[in-house]
Amino acid sequence: MTPLYLLAVLGCGALFGYGLALSTMIRPEVVLSFLRGQDFGLMLVMGGAVVVTFMAYRWAPRRLRAPLLGGQFDTHPSVMNRDTLLGAAIFGVGWGLCGVCPGPAIASLGAGNLPTLWALAGMALGAWLQGVQADRHGSAPVAGAPSD
Repeated sequence: MTPLYLLAVLGCGALFGYGLALSTMIRPEVVLSFLRGQDFGLMLVMGGAVVVTFMAYRWAPRRLRAPLLGGQFDTHPSVMNRDTLLGAAIFGVGWGLCGVCPGPAIASLGAGNLPTLWALAGMALGAWLQGVQADRHGSAPVAGAPSD
């Protein structure tokens, strides 16, 4: 990876974390009040994220010959199947119970919210358990994931 690529990743990560903090998505109580239907301020944040993502995935490959930092545009490797739906449901239940998802949890640590470490530990445990389950059942590796 080139230094320019790493600098771009660092800059985008910092911008993402700043946006999460500014929108109060790093505060689990704010997220939970949104999920309970008491505060819809985060709807604007998520709506903005959907619009930006839609534009990036739909328009960037049409306007640019290649990504700005090299490589090529690929199609998204995900498929909708039973495992995807089950994983999304489990993720949603976890998010609804604690008000934390991975990006805001990491940004929250930067703001000094150390209890979020419990949620991150739970996410890491869940990811590890899913990997163990996939190995037992001989699941195919995720497309685009690095191989051993």
